[in-house]
Amino acid sequence: MKIFIETERLVIREILPTDENGLFELDSNPNVHTYLGNKPAQNNEQIREVIKNIRQQYLDNGIGRWAIIDKNTNDFIGWTGLKFVTETTNKQINFYDLGYRLIEKYWGKGIATETTKATLEYAFNKLNLTEIYGMCDVGNIASKNVLEKTGLKFIETFDLDGIEHNWFKITKDEWTKM
Repeated sequence: MKIFIETERLVIREILPTDENGLFELDSNPNVHTYLGNKPAQNNEQIREVIKNIRQQYLDNGIGRWAIIDKNTNDFIGWTGLKFVTETTNKQINFYDLGYRLIEKYWGKGIATETTKATLEYAFNKLNLTEIYGMCDVGNIASKNVLEKTGLKFIETFDLDGIEHNWFKITKDEWTKM
């Protein structure tokens, strides 16, 4: 098991097949999927496929979403991290997308902000990336707040599969000046 980051409260590590139940709790919740197309997972087979795809991204791109684990309880909280996007999204291709998703009982505890800051630090200081993008449904005010609070700048709105999204970006220079 590879641990990428540790914060005061959290361990951020690779997603493992043993995270299946935590991922199912996360992705089967309709509230979690309100701004994700309203298609919650229906069974563990879907989750096993998600884990397989994320682990393949580690091999193909050297990066992928990471599990967030509570240091005190060892509970799976959700995921965070970067994804290397190879399909065109908002006229961009081959870019690093910052993302996060938490089990509902962990919302409003600063975890998304904490893991986003840690991910940006890792991206710019360990991976030496020059820019990171983020996006969220325009209705997802909580996610918009996390992105802005951690330094990403709003660029524009765009259509993603018929749904209006906000598009954000931060450069290494902007991060360094913060």
